[in-house]
Amino acid sequence: MEQKLIVPNMIISGELTAYSRELIKIYENNGADALLLFDWSQTDEEHDGALSFLREAAQLTELPIFAGGTAKRFEDVKKLLYAGAAVAVINMRDDAADLVLEESYKRFGKEKLAVYTEWVDDYIAHREYIDRYADFLISKDSIDTDKNLLLIENTSDPEELARDLSDDTISGVSGDYVSQPHQNLFELKHYLAQQGIAVGSLKSALTFDEFELNKDGLLPVVVQDDATNEVLMVAYMNEEAFETTIRTGKMTYYSRSRQELWVKGETSGNLQFVRSLSIDCDRDTLLAKVRTLGPACHTGHNSCFYTPITALETVALNSSKQSKEYAPSADDDPEGLRVFLQEYATILDRKEHPKEGSYTNYLFDKGIDKILKKLGEEATEIIIAAKNPDPEEIKYEMADFLYHAMVLMVEKNLTWAQITEELSRR
Repeated sequence: MEQKLIVPNMIISGELTAYSRELIKIYENNGADALLLFDWSQTDEEHDGALSFLREAAQLTELPIFAGGTAKRFEDVKKLLYAGAAVAVINMRDDAADLVLEESYKRFGKEKLAVYTEWVDDYIAHREYIDRYADFLISKDSIDTDKNLLLIENTSDPEELARDLSDDTISGVSGDYVSQPHQNLFELKHYLAQQGIAVGSLKSALTFDEFELNKDGLLPVVVQDDATNEVLMVAYMNEEAFETTIRTGKMTYYSRSRQELWVKGETSGNLQFVRSLSIDCDRDTLLAKVRTLGPACHTGHNSCFYTPITALETVALNSSKQSKEYAPSADDDPEGLRVFLQEYATILDRKEHPKEGSYTNYLFDKGIDKILKKLGEEATEIIIAAKNPDPEEIKYEMADFLYHAMVLMVEKNLTWAQITEELSRR
Protein backbone atom coordinates (compact mmCIF):
# COMPACT_ATOMS: atom_id res chain seq x y z
CA MET A 1 0.00 0.00 0.00
CA GLU A 2 1.57 3.27 -1.12
CA GLN A 3 -0.55 5.80 0.79
CA LYS A 4 -0.36 5.49 4.57
CA LEU A 5 -3.68 5.65 6.45
CA ILE A 6 -4.64 7.80 9.45
CA VAL A 7 -7.47 5.97 11.22
CA PRO A 8 -9.14 7.27 14.42
CA ASN A 9 -10.72 4.58 16.57
CA MET A 10 -13.82 4.46 18.78
CA ILE A 11 -15.35 1.93 21.17
CA ILE A 12 -18.97 1.33 20.16
CA SER A 13 -21.83 0.21 22.37
CA GLY A 14 -25.53 0.95 22.21
CA GLU A 15 -27.09 3.23 19.64
CA LEU A 16 -25.32 6.21 18.10
CA THR A 17 -25.42 9.19 20.48
CA ALA A 18 -25.40 12.86 19.51
CA TYR A 19 -21.79 13.10 20.73
CA SER A 20 -20.70 10.05 18.73
CA ARG A 21 -22.46 11.42 15.66
CA GLU A 22 -20.61 14.71 16.03
CA LEU A 23 -17.30 12.94 16.64
CA ILE A 24 -17.61 10.89 13.44
CA LYS A 25 -18.26 14.05 11.40
CA ILE A 26 -15.26 15.74 13.06
CA TYR A 27 -13.02 12.82 12.06
CA GLU A 28 -14.33 12.87 8.50
CA ASN A 29 -14.01 16.63 8.09
CA ASN A 30 -10.58 16.80 9.73
CA GLY A 31 -8.95 14.41 7.28
CA ALA A 32 -9.34 10.84 8.56
CA ASP A 33 -8.88 8.13 5.92
CA ALA A 34 -11.07 5.54 7.65
CA LEU A 35 -12.65 4.75 11.03
CA LEU A 36 -11.87 1.83 13.32
CA LEU A 37 -14.88 0.88 15.47
CA PHE A 38 -14.24 -1.68 18.20
CA ASP A 39 -17.15 -3.69 19.58
CA TRP A 40 -16.18 -5.44 22.80
CA SER A 41 -19.75 -6.40 23.77
CA GLN A 42 -20.29 -9.62 25.71
CA THR A 43 -24.00 -10.32 25.26
CA ASP A 44 -26.20 -10.65 22.16
CA GLU A 45 -28.19 -7.62 23.31
CA GLU A 46 -25.02 -5.49 23.56
CA HIS A 47 -23.85 -6.80 20.19
CA ASP A 48 -27.17 -5.85 18.57
CA GLY A 49 -26.74 -2.34 19.99
CA ALA A 50 -23.25 -2.14 18.50
CA LEU A 51 -24.63 -3.22 15.11
CA SER A 52 -27.24 -0.46 15.35
CA PHE A 53 -24.43 2.01 16.08
CA LEU A 54 -22.46 0.74 13.08
CA ARG A 55 -25.47 0.88 10.77
CA GLU A 56 -26.15 4.53 11.63
CA ALA A 57 -22.45 5.44 11.46
CA ALA A 58 -22.13 3.93 7.97
CA GLN A 59 -25.07 6.04 6.78
CA LEU A 60 -23.59 9.14 8.38
CA THR A 61 -20.09 9.04 6.87
CA GLU A 62 -18.44 8.24 3.55
CA LEU A 63 -15.31 7.02 5.34
CA PRO A 64 -14.65 3.28 5.05
CA ILE A 65 -15.22 1.59 8.40
CA PHE A 66 -13.19 -1.21 9.98
CA ALA A 67 -15.56 -2.72 12.55
CA GLY A 68 -15.51 -5.69 14.88
CA GLY A 69 -13.68 -7.12 17.84
CA THR A 70 -16.40 -9.53 18.91
CA ALA A 71 -17.04 -11.80 15.94
CA LYS A 72 -17.28 -15.27 17.42
CA ARG A 73 -19.23 -16.80 14.53
CA PHE A 74 -19.40 -16.43 10.77
CA GLU A 75 -22.85 -14.93 11.26
CA ASP A 76 -21.29 -12.08 13.30
CA VAL A 77 -18.92 -11.23 10.43
CA LYS A 78 -21.82 -11.30 8.00
CA LYS A 79 -23.83 -8.91 10.18
CA LEU A 80 -20.90 -6.49 10.46
CA LEU A 81 -20.50 -6.28 6.69
CA TYR A 82 -24.24 -6.04 6.08
CA ALA A 83 -24.49 -3.25 8.66
CA GLY A 84 -22.04 -1.15 6.65
CA ALA A 85 -18.50 -2.14 7.61
CA ALA A 86 -16.09 -1.99 4.68
CA VAL A 87 -13.89 -4.46 6.56
CA ALA A 88 -14.90 -6.83 9.37
CA VAL A 89 -12.39 -7.24 12.21
CA ILE A 90 -11.98 -10.66 13.87
CA ASN A 91 -10.32 -10.88 17.29
CA MET A 92 -7.82 -13.72 17.05
CA ARG A 93 -8.09 -14.36 20.81
CA ASP A 94 -11.62 -15.74 20.36
CA ASP A 95 -11.69 -19.53 20.58
CA ALA A 96 -13.08 -20.17 17.10
CA ALA A 97 -11.27 -17.28 15.39
CA ASP A 98 -9.33 -19.45 12.90
CA LEU A 99 -12.46 -21.22 11.69
CA VAL A 100 -14.48 -17.99 11.55
CA LEU A 101 -11.72 -16.32 9.52
CA GLU A 102 -11.52 -19.22 7.06
CA GLU A 103 -15.29 -19.44 6.58
CA SER A 104 -15.57 -15.66 6.17
CA TYR A 105 -12.81 -15.70 3.56
CA LYS A 106 -14.67 -18.32 1.52
CA ARG A 107 -17.80 -16.15 1.56
CA PHE A 108 -16.45 -12.58 1.35
CA GLY A 109 -12.84 -12.78 0.20
CA LYS A 110 -9.66 -11.50 1.82
CA GLU A 111 -10.25 -7.81 1.04
CA LYS A 112 -13.25 -7.68 3.40
CA LEU A 113 -11.41 -9.13 6.40
CA ALA A 114 -9.02 -7.86 9.05
CA VAL A 115 -7.79 -9.46 12.25
CA TYR A 116 -6.97 -7.92 15.61
CA THR A 117 -3.95 -9.33 17.44
CA GLU A 118 -3.06 -7.42 20.57
CA TRP A 119 0.58 -8.55 20.65
CA VAL A 120 3.07 -10.24 18.34
CA ASP A 121 2.60 -13.59 20.12
CA ASP A 122 -1.06 -13.62 19.01
CA TYR A 123 0.07 -13.18 15.42
CA ILE A 124 2.62 -15.97 15.64
CA ALA A 125 0.04 -18.36 17.11
CA HIS A 126 -2.39 -17.76 14.21
CA ARG A 127 0.02 -16.77 11.46
CA GLU A 128 -0.98 -19.49 8.99
CA TYR A 129 -4.64 -18.43 9.01
CA ILE A 130 -3.95 -14.69 9.11
CA ASP A 131 -1.52 -14.76 6.18
CA ARG A 132 -3.88 -16.86 4.10
CA TYR A 133 -7.26 -15.32 4.81
CA ALA A 134 -6.97 -11.68 6.04
CA ASP A 135 -6.03 -8.52 4.18
CA PHE A 136 -5.37 -6.26 7.19
CA LEU A 137 -3.66 -6.91 10.50
CA ILE A 138 -4.49 -4.55 13.39
CA SER A 139 -2.13 -4.69 16.37
CA LYS A 140 -0.53 -2.76 19.20
CA ASP A 141 2.80 -4.37 18.29
CA SER A 142 4.97 -3.61 15.28
CA ILE A 143 5.02 -6.95 13.45
CA ASP A 144 7.17 -8.14 10.58
CA THR A 145 4.47 -9.24 8.13
CA ASP A 146 3.44 -9.06 4.49
CA LYS A 147 -0.07 -8.00 5.60
CA ASN A 148 -1.29 -4.42 5.60
CA LEU A 149 -0.48 -3.54 9.24
CA LEU A 150 -2.55 -0.92 11.04
CA LEU A 151 -0.59 -0.04 14.17
CA ILE A 152 -2.48 1.16 17.25
CA GLU A 153 -0.07 3.71 18.69
CA ASN A 154 -0.04 5.02 22.28
CA THR A 155 2.33 7.89 21.49
CA SER A 156 1.45 11.58 21.45
CA ASP A 157 4.60 12.47 19.53
CA PRO A 158 4.17 13.25 15.79
CA GLU A 159 7.87 12.48 15.25
CA GLU A 160 7.35 8.94 16.56
CA LEU A 161 4.32 8.53 14.29
CA ALA A 162 6.50 9.66 11.38
CA ARG A 163 9.16 7.10 12.30
CA ASP A 164 6.56 4.33 12.45
CA LEU A 165 5.00 5.27 9.13
CA SER A 166 8.43 5.37 7.51
CA ASP A 167 8.54 1.61 8.09
CA ASP A 168 7.43 -0.15 4.89
CA THR A 169 5.65 -2.85 6.91
CA ILE A 170 3.26 -0.34 8.50
CA SER A 171 0.31 0.73 6.34
CA GLY A 172 -1.34 3.11 8.78
CA VAL A 173 -1.76 4.23 12.37
CA SER A 174 -4.60 4.47 14.85
CA GLY A 175 -4.61 5.13 18.58
CA ASP A 176 -5.18 7.94 21.08
CA TYR A 177 -3.24 10.68 19.30
CA VAL A 178 -5.08 10.52 15.97
CA SER A 179 -8.40 9.90 17.76
CA GLN A 180 -8.41 13.14 19.78
CA PRO A 181 -11.42 15.23 18.67
CA HIS A 182 -9.39 18.46 18.52
CA GLN A 183 -6.68 16.90 16.38
CA ASN A 184 -6.51 18.40 12.88
CA LEU A 185 -5.46 15.39 10.85
CA PHE A 186 -4.88 17.50 7.74
CA GLU A 187 -2.15 19.37 9.62
CA LEU A 188 -0.70 16.07 10.84
CA LYS A 189 -0.68 14.79 7.26
CA HIS A 190 0.94 18.01 6.09
CA TYR A 191 3.73 17.40 8.63
CA LEU A 192 4.06 13.74 7.59
CA ALA A 193 4.22 14.69 3.91
CA GLN A 194 7.10 17.05 4.73
CA GLN A 195 8.89 14.01 6.21
CA GLY A 196 8.54 12.24 2.87
CA ILE A 197 5.68 9.96 3.92
CA ALA A 198 2.92 9.34 1.36
CA VAL A 199 -0.37 10.37 2.99
CA GLY A 200 -3.67 11.73 1.70
CA SER A 201 -2.84 15.36 2.40
CA LEU A 202 -4.22 18.30 0.45
CA LYS A 203 -1.88 19.39 -2.32
CA SER A 204 -2.18 22.13 -4.91
CA ALA A 205 -1.03 21.57 -8.49
CA LEU A 206 -0.46 25.34 -8.77
CA THR A 207 1.29 27.84 -6.52
CA PHE A 208 -0.42 31.09 -5.57
CA ASP A 209 1.85 33.18 -7.79
CA GLU A 210 0.44 31.32 -10.81
CA PHE A 211 -3.03 32.82 -10.26
CA GLU A 212 -4.27 36.06 -11.82
CA LEU A 213 -5.17 38.31 -8.88
CA ASN A 214 -7.55 41.29 -8.85
CA LYS A 215 -6.39 44.89 -8.40
CA ASP A 216 -6.24 44.37 -4.61
CA GLY A 217 -3.92 41.39 -5.02
CA LEU A 218 -6.66 38.95 -3.98
CA LEU A 219 -8.20 35.85 -5.56
CA PRO A 220 -12.04 35.65 -5.63
CA VAL A 221 -13.43 32.33 -4.36
CA VAL A 222 -16.86 30.96 -5.28
CA VAL A 223 -17.93 28.52 -2.55
CA GLN A 224 -20.21 25.62 -3.44
CA ASP A 225 -21.79 22.88 -1.32
CA ASP A 226 -20.16 19.60 -2.32
CA ALA A 227 -23.30 17.53 -1.73
CA THR A 228 -25.99 19.76 -3.29
CA ASN A 229 -23.94 21.99 -5.66
CA GLU A 230 -25.69 25.01 -4.12
CA VAL A 231 -23.59 28.20 -4.38
CA LEU A 232 -23.10 29.35 -0.79
CA MET A 233 -21.02 32.53 -0.87
CA VAL A 234 -18.22 34.47 -2.51
CA ALA A 235 -15.07 35.46 -0.60
CA TYR A 236 -11.40 36.30 -1.25
CA MET A 237 -8.02 34.78 -0.52
CA ASN A 238 -4.52 36.14 -0.27
CA GLU A 239 -1.53 33.81 -0.39
CA GLU A 240 -1.54 33.15 3.35
CA ALA A 241 -5.25 32.28 3.31
CA PHE A 242 -4.71 29.89 0.40
CA GLU A 243 -1.75 28.16 2.05
CA THR A 244 -3.62 27.90 5.38
CA THR A 245 -6.60 26.32 3.61
CA ILE A 246 -4.32 23.73 1.98
CA ARG A 247 -2.53 22.97 5.26
CA THR A 248 -5.56 22.73 7.57
CA GLY A 249 -8.39 21.61 5.28
CA LYS A 250 -10.54 24.44 6.67
CA MET A 251 -11.66 27.21 4.32
CA THR A 252 -9.68 30.30 5.23
CA TYR A 253 -10.23 33.69 3.58
CA TYR A 254 -8.91 37.23 3.72
CA SER A 255 -11.35 39.72 5.22
CA ARG A 256 -11.20 42.93 3.19
CA SER A 257 -13.09 44.91 5.86
CA ARG A 258 -10.92 43.75 8.78
CA GLN A 259 -7.72 43.43 6.73
CA GLU A 260 -6.91 40.08 8.33
CA LEU A 261 -7.06 36.32 7.86
CA TRP A 262 -10.52 34.80 8.44
CA VAL A 263 -11.15 31.11 9.17
CA LYS A 264 -14.78 30.64 8.19
CA GLY A 265 -16.79 29.57 11.25
CA GLU A 266 -13.98 30.05 13.77
CA THR A 267 -16.27 32.10 16.03
CA SER A 268 -19.73 30.95 14.87
CA GLY A 269 -18.92 27.25 14.57
CA ASN A 270 -20.18 27.25 10.96
CA LEU A 271 -16.97 25.78 9.57
CA GLN A 272 -16.34 24.87 5.95
CA PHE A 273 -14.11 21.90 5.06
CA VAL A 274 -12.38 21.54 1.70
CA ARG A 275 -13.47 18.80 -0.65
CA SER A 276 -11.85 20.20 -3.80
CA LEU A 277 -10.40 23.41 -5.24
CA SER A 278 -10.52 24.26 -8.98
CA ILE A 279 -9.29 27.29 -10.88
CA ASP A 280 -11.16 28.72 -13.88
CA CYS A 281 -9.77 29.00 -17.44
CA ASP A 282 -8.34 32.50 -16.82
CA ARG A 283 -6.89 31.45 -13.46
CA ASP A 284 -8.53 34.43 -11.81
CA THR A 285 -11.37 32.77 -9.84
CA LEU A 286 -11.27 29.77 -7.54
CA LEU A 287 -14.15 27.31 -7.13
CA ALA A 288 -14.17 25.66 -3.70
CA LYS A 289 -16.41 22.66 -3.07
CA VAL A 290 -16.92 22.28 0.66
CA ARG A 291 -18.67 20.45 3.42
CA THR A 292 -20.33 22.71 5.93
CA LEU A 293 -21.24 22.83 9.58
CA GLY A 294 -24.15 25.24 9.75
CA PRO A 295 -25.22 28.02 7.37
CA ALA A 296 -22.79 29.93 5.18
CA CYS A 297 -24.51 33.31 5.53
CA HIS A 298 -24.27 35.52 8.63
CA THR A 299 -28.04 36.04 8.38
CA GLY A 300 -28.62 32.38 9.17
CA HIS A 301 -29.52 31.39 5.61
CA ASN A 302 -27.76 28.38 4.17
CA SER A 303 -26.59 30.44 1.20
CA CYS A 304 -25.87 34.13 0.86
CA PHE A 305 -27.84 34.03 -2.43
CA TYR A 306 -31.31 33.77 -0.91
CA THR A 307 -32.93 36.88 -2.42
CA PRO A 308 -34.47 36.32 -5.89
CA ILE A 309 -34.75 39.44 -8.03
CA THR A 310 -35.98 37.96 -11.30
CA ALA A 311 -36.92 34.59 -12.78
CA LEU A 312 -37.95 33.40 -16.22
CA GLU A 313 -41.63 32.47 -16.32
CA THR A 314 -42.38 29.32 -18.28
CA VAL A 315 -45.58 27.63 -19.39
CA ALA A 316 -45.92 23.95 -18.55
CA LEU A 317 -46.98 21.86 -21.54
CA ASN A 318 -48.06 18.25 -21.64
CA SER A 319 -45.40 16.31 -23.49
CA SER A 320 -46.57 13.71 -25.96
CA LYS A 321 -43.43 11.76 -25.07
CA GLN A 322 -44.34 11.54 -21.39
CA SER A 323 -45.60 8.11 -20.39
CA LYS A 324 -49.20 8.20 -19.15
CA GLU A 325 -48.57 5.22 -16.92
CA TYR A 326 -45.47 6.59 -15.23
CA ALA A 327 -44.39 10.15 -14.45
CA PRO A 328 -41.09 10.82 -12.67
CA SER A 329 -41.45 12.32 -9.20
CA ALA A 330 -39.24 13.81 -6.54
CA ASP A 331 -39.14 10.38 -4.92
CA ASP A 332 -37.31 8.82 -7.88
CA ASP A 333 -33.81 7.57 -7.23
CA PRO A 334 -31.57 8.01 -10.28
CA GLU A 335 -28.62 7.39 -7.95
CA GLY A 336 -29.81 3.79 -7.64
CA LEU A 337 -29.15 3.00 -11.31
CA ARG A 338 -25.67 4.52 -11.02
CA VAL A 339 -24.92 2.17 -8.10
CA PHE A 340 -25.95 -0.83 -10.20
CA LEU A 341 -23.75 0.29 -13.08
CA GLN A 342 -20.76 0.93 -10.79
CA GLU A 343 -21.12 -2.45 -9.08
CA TYR A 344 -21.40 -4.19 -12.45
CA ALA A 345 -18.30 -2.33 -13.68
CA THR A 346 -16.37 -3.45 -10.58
CA ILE A 347 -17.37 -7.09 -11.10
CA LEU A 348 -16.42 -6.89 -14.78
CA ASP A 349 -13.05 -5.37 -13.84
CA ARG A 350 -12.42 -8.23 -11.38
CA LYS A 351 -13.04 -10.73 -14.18
CA GLU A 352 -10.70 -8.94 -16.56
CA HIS A 353 -8.09 -8.02 -13.92
CA PRO A 354 -8.19 -10.69 -11.17
CA LYS A 355 -7.26 -9.59 -7.64
CA GLU A 356 -5.84 -11.95 -5.05
CA GLY A 357 -8.25 -12.63 -2.19
CA SER A 358 -11.27 -11.26 -4.08
CA TYR A 359 -14.51 -13.16 -3.43
CA THR A 360 -15.69 -12.17 -6.90
CA ASN A 361 -12.64 -13.82 -8.46
CA TYR A 362 -13.21 -16.86 -6.25
CA LEU A 363 -16.66 -17.25 -7.85
CA PHE A 364 -15.33 -16.81 -11.38
CA ASP A 365 -12.53 -19.30 -10.70
CA LYS A 366 -15.00 -21.91 -9.40
CA GLY A 367 -17.15 -21.48 -12.51
CA ILE A 368 -20.81 -21.40 -13.43
CA ASP A 369 -21.95 -24.19 -11.11
CA LYS A 370 -20.63 -22.34 -8.04
CA ILE A 371 -22.21 -19.06 -9.19
CA LEU A 372 -25.58 -20.75 -9.70
CA LYS A 373 -25.33 -22.53 -6.35
CA LYS A 374 -24.70 -19.23 -4.56
CA LEU A 375 -27.51 -17.54 -6.48
CA GLY A 376 -29.90 -20.27 -5.38
CA GLU A 377 -28.74 -19.99 -1.76
CA GLU A 378 -29.27 -16.22 -1.77
CA ALA A 379 -32.78 -16.62 -3.26
CA THR A 380 -33.61 -19.02 -0.42
CA GLU A 381 -32.24 -16.58 2.16
CA ILE A 382 -34.53 -13.85 0.75
CA ILE A 383 -37.52 -16.12 1.33
CA ILE A 384 -36.42 -16.88 4.89
CA ALA A 385 -35.73 -13.20 5.63
CA ALA A 386 -39.16 -12.22 4.30
CA LYS A 387 -40.76 -14.32 7.03
CA ASN A 388 -38.88 -12.40 9.73
CA PRO A 389 -40.20 -9.09 11.15
CA ASP A 390 -36.95 -7.12 10.70
CA PRO A 391 -37.06 -5.29 7.31
CA GLU A 392 -33.29 -4.72 7.48
CA GLU A 393 -32.61 -8.42 7.03
CA ILE A 394 -34.50 -8.74 3.74
CA LYS A 395 -32.69 -5.62 2.48
CA TYR A 396 -29.32 -7.27 3.09
CA GLU A 397 -30.37 -10.56 1.49
CA MET A 398 -31.78 -8.86 -1.61
CA ALA A 399 -28.56 -6.88 -2.01
CA ASP A 400 -26.63 -10.16 -1.76
CA PHE A 401 -28.88 -11.76 -4.39
CA LEU A 402 -28.48 -8.84 -6.80
CA TYR A 403 -24.70 -8.93 -6.42
CA HIS A 404 -24.60 -12.64 -7.29
CA ALA A 405 -27.02 -12.01 -10.17
CA MET A 406 -24.56 -9.45 -11.56
CA VAL A 407 -21.73 -11.96 -11.27
CA LEU A 408 -23.86 -14.29 -13.40
CA MET A 409 -24.55 -11.46 -15.87
CA VAL A 410 -20.83 -10.82 -16.31
CA GLU A 411 -20.13 -14.54 -16.64
CA LYS A 412 -22.76 -14.76 -19.40
CA ASN A 413 -21.78 -11.43 -21.06
CA LEU A 414 -25.11 -9.77 -20.25
CA THR A 415 -25.28 -6.04 -19.51
CA TRP A 416 -27.77 -3.89 -17.64
CA ALA A 417 -28.62 -2.21 -20.96
CA GLN A 418 -29.79 -5.58 -22.32
CA ILE A 419 -31.80 -6.34 -19.19
CA THR A 420 -33.51 -2.93 -19.08
CA GLU A 421 -34.19 -3.09 -22.83
CA GLU A 422 -35.98 -6.40 -22.30
CA LEU A 423 -38.00 -4.95 -19.40
CA SER A 424 -38.91 -1.93 -21.51
CA ARG A 425 -40.02 -4.18 -24.37
CA ARG A 426 -42.41 -5.97 -22.07
